[in-house]
Amino acid sequence: VSFAYPEAGEEALSDISFRIEKGQTLAIIGATGCGKTTLISLMARFYDATKGEVLIDGVNIKDITRNNLRKILGMVLQDTWLKAGTIRENIAMGKPDATDEEIEAAAKAAYAHGFIKRLPEGYDTVISDTSGLSQGQKQLLCIARVMLCLPPMLILDEATSSIDTRTEIKIQKAFLTMMEGRTSFIVAHRLSTIREPDVI
Repeated sequence: VSFAYPEAGEEALSDISFRIEKGQTLAIIGATGCGKTTLISLMARFYDATKGEVLIDGVNIKDITRNNLRKILGMVLQDTWLKAGTIRENIAMGKPDATDEEIEAAAKAAYAHGFIKRLPEGYDTVISDTSGLSQGQKQLLCIARVMLCLPPMLILDEATSSIDTRTEIKIQKAFLTMMEGRTSFIVAHRLSTIREPDVI
């Protein structure tokens, strides 16, 4: 694929091509501004490729509705996004019918349960994207959201960049569990942050 942002003119990606098998982990590594996030934006159809095509199981993603694509693709991005609502609602965003037990299990797997229980109303605390949560806490909620749904494909874009080192070690363990048997794309600045990828 190749891609140029409409306002930029010049290509941000030029003739990028790779194949990843089901269940493999692909590491996308490079300096700031080299096109890592642009690449995953094409895979998630935030943008469509200017040239070429992205295929999942041989199907062009342009032939998959965005809604269906979101169901098979879980994302934890560097830039977090939370909606105005309770902690519980934010975690259950991709699975609104989740039980309280499932939501708490996902939060525990993401190491978010501890700080949630310390909030004034626990899982019923109302938050928003501009609430008083730290960037790391917001990130943990986004990770819990994916832990709850466990889709067949994962994109982790510098997903632990806002988290302290001790928590990052825990999250890396959680990611290994989450990635087991799933096709995963991990974006990073440094190879040292990625364990045993199949393709780099």
